[in-house]
Amino acid sequence: MSRIKDNNMMPANILRRRRLAEMIASVGMIVIAVSMFLPLLNLTDPSRLPMFKWIFATGALLFWGGRCIPVSSPTESMRIRRLRRIEFWAGACFGVAAFFWFYNEGKAPAYAGALMILRDTILFSLAGAVLQLVAAWMIYYRSRKEDSAPEVKPQKHKK
Repeated sequence: MSRIKDNNMMPANILRRRRLAEMIASVGMIVIAVSMFLPLLNLTDPSRLPMFKWIFATGALLFWGGRCIPVSSPTESMRIRRLRRIEFWAGACFGVAAFFWFYNEGKAPAYAGALMILRDTILFSLAGAVLQLVAAWMIYYRSRKEDSAPEVKPQKHKK
């Protein structure tokens, strides 16, 4: 049986999984950001795009994998569980962005610039980033609100 942490009564194995998932997702997000930023420094030379598409796909896979780890406690509210599901869909957006990088690079003409190849990738990456940002803020504020709210005990009906 796992030990219970005193401050918020959450099982230790869930806390470990949550730390691991956040670490994996954070590393994935950093890899995604770097692999999106470096090709945009020189838009006229798409020669380095094949290397960066694999780095981006690795970051997307790391982020999505981190968001697939179940980290919800049985005591968490349904609202927080739904917000964690939104984080999963942010990872799905990054996966679709990686797909479009591979797809557009294969069908782009030889004279196409990096921006033409990265157009859909940038779009889905921004969508994933917005979903992740909104979900992270809402999880933080909702968990603080639920932790500070007094516990309501059900009242017995008098006859």
